[in-house]
Amino acid sequence: MQEIVFATNNSHKLDEIRSIIGARFKVLSLADIGCFDDIPETADTLEGNALQKARYVKEHYGYDCFADDTGLMVDALDGAPGVYSARYAGPGHDSRANRALLLENMLGHTDRRARFVTVIALIKDGAEHTFTGTVEGEILTAPEGEGGFGYDPVFRPQGFDATFASMSPEDKNAISHRGRATARLVAFLKS
Repeated sequence: MQEIVFATNNSHKLDEIRSIIGARFKVLSLADIGCFDDIPETADTLEGNALQKARYVKEHYGYDCFADDTGLMVDALDGAPGVYSARYAGPGHDSRANRALLLENMLGHTDRRARFVTVIALIKDGAEHTFTGTVEGEILTAPEGEGGFGYDPVFRPQGFDATFASMSPEDKNAISHRGRATARLVAFLKS
């Protein structure tokens, strides 16, 4: 089984990626390779942040790896929170605070269109590659569902009656932004 490092210690992301990739690859976390560094994410694009994280792991630990960055882009907020989605309410990656601020900022807006975008950057055999996945949807006025993480309770994908937080992990992974980007990554790795 081929091993590949996913530049994260986020258990939710690891579970999702491992579920999507399946048994063909053994996905190692940063902790699995002894990396507990606070890897910088200072780029102003999702692609830039994903590449920054992957390059950091390759340069400091020597592993071929992939890294992702995800943003929620809300039309009524001119694309915010965007690249700052994880830190929207300030440092600390507090999902509840991020959702609360988003819902507060959406008060009075009738245009609720939004999209999740994930960019995965892969460094393998000395080359860099990126894979993007997008899912269109809308922001609800209140959270729904107990599953998922981040903005999942307030995001309903287009064509569905349930939020990501109300879906089973399998159903979410089949249509999600991360699922779509990961499918492109896996297709590339298999080719």
